[in-house]
Amino acid sequence: MLAGTRLDWILADLGIMLAGAATTTVYPTTEPEDAVYIVEDSGSKVLFAENAEQAAKVDGAALPDLVAIVLIDGTPTGGEATKTLSLADLEAQGRAAIEADPQLVDRIVEGIQPDQLATLIYTSGTTGRPKGVELLHAGWVWQGRTQNDIGLLNPEDLQYLWLPLSHSFGKTLLCGILYVGLPTYVDGRVDKLIDNLGKIRPTLMCSAPRVFEKVYNRVVTGAQADGGLKWKIFTWAVGVGKKASAERLAGRTPGGLLAVQAGIADKLVFSKLRARLGGRMRAMVSGSAPLSKEIGEFFFAAGLPILEGYGLTETSAGSFVNREDAPRIGTVGQALGDLQAKLDTDGEVLLKGTPVMRGYHNLPEETAAAFTDDGWFRTGDIGEFDDQGYLRITDRKKDLIKTSGGKYVAPSYIEGLFKSVCPYTSQAVVVGQARNYVTMLVTLDPDAIKGWAEGTPLAGKSYEEIAASKEAHDLVEGYVTELNTKLNRWETVKKFSILARDLSIEDGELTPSLKVKRRAVEKSFAQDIEQMYAGSLAEL
Repeated sequence: MLAGTRLDWILADLGIMLAGAATTTVYPTTEPEDAVYIVEDSGSKVLFAENAEQAAKVDGAALPDLVAIVLIDGTPTGGEATKTLSLADLEAQGRAAIEADPQLVDRIVEGIQPDQLATLIYTSGTTGRPKGVELLHAGWVWQGRTQNDIGLLNPEDLQYLWLPLSHSFGKTLLCGILYVGLPTYVDGRVDKLIDNLGKIRPTLMCSAPRVFEKVYNRVVTGAQADGGLKWKIFTWAVGVGKKASAERLAGRTPGGLLAVQAGIADKLVFSKLRARLGGRMRAMVSGSAPLSKEIGEFFFAAGLPILEGYGLTETSAGSFVNREDAPRIGTVGQALGDLQAKLDTDGEVLLKGTPVMRGYHNLPEETAAAFTDDGWFRTGDIGEFDDQGYLRITDRKKDLIKTSGGKYVAPSYIEGLFKSVCPYTSQAVVVGQARNYVTMLVTLDPDAIKGWAEGTPLAGKSYEEIAASKEAHDLVEGYVTELNTKLNRWETVKKFSILARDLSIEDGELTPSLKVKRRAVEKSFAQDIEQMYAGSLAEL
């Protein structure tokens, strides 16, 4: 399946599984070389392509298993190297097959077993070739049932689904939607997200943290730009909201003066934010990357609880999630269903249960390395449990930085903290492995920083010109100084560099699920990094 998030993707995926076959997912942003590799490695026989442009990525390549390409949009021209038909052509063939044999689908479905392959999702990975994760029917059914059991989804909701269905987070939501019977609006066009929220007015939305970060940045920078009394009211309201939230999170109802203040803060500030998100949002779920605790607290104060969850492609996505009735901000919640979880001696989170993958496709050695001798899946994440079983992920096992002084630093913690401190941030990447101090690469949110530049000599300048300016450097420097007050001495950021452009999927620095590929970033911006380490830092 080489297409973006749309209703046809879902119908085709269901059709594939009802036919007893398995779906291999490919991001529409995937380069032709990787698309060909995935189709070949998976042994896929039919390719559903969104349009001729996507089909062209593999058409004509040496793919002996591929017998046909189905175009979701457009019609075949007749000049394709591989047999190509339209989606309408395929549907007509399907109707004819069922008319000839009305029991065909039922007979096939009866033969499908829980341990049969349902989906191959190739992890984009941070280095090297993508690996195909083999996920079974039993795991997806488990996901649907457990999402229903915790009560987060209900038939009265209206969900807005924009996440990539090629990613396990999007795919697992389909399981809950089907099991619960949850009305869902499907539109994968990210540039339409904000407009759609106002039109659809959903009660539930799941997202990667980047969307919440952008909303947060826009709200904070907008209030700062208003200045004066409006900025004072905003900061007062946030302070009051967080105090009231602390009471609610502790199981108490805010009372007395705090209750009165919270009501005023809600009317003046938070109700307007909720209106921008459609005005009916009951809950939001964050996954696929860490969410800053401070940003989580801000949204909770605004009456927009973000229930952070955790999972990997290798575990059919959903493994942990905060419950609506007892969230703990800063954690990824409690385990779903009967999933077993424990920590290894080094703090690595280990999982065992129905949703865990069968293995990596055609990679027996990598599969063996992913499991302990007694069958526990190694997540690669370092974490800790509290007394109620809530999990807090502290860092990726392989991403921990060890400075030349022998101190360990957790980059994701510092990066998340900086994003919550500096509302102009798009991305932050901490550097310091085998170095004698920590530095950071920073990219700015294009909309936020251009808004900040209005009314200054930088008004109307390009992103690159603003990023290179002394004014932008001074702005970020102030936030880095604030960041450092919250860190241990050996974690503090001694130097930073504002990059001339944002990180992107197209340049290979972000995965399609918006995770940062650290090695790719360090390679792309090696010169910027070396400049931060040039010369003597005795004064630091």
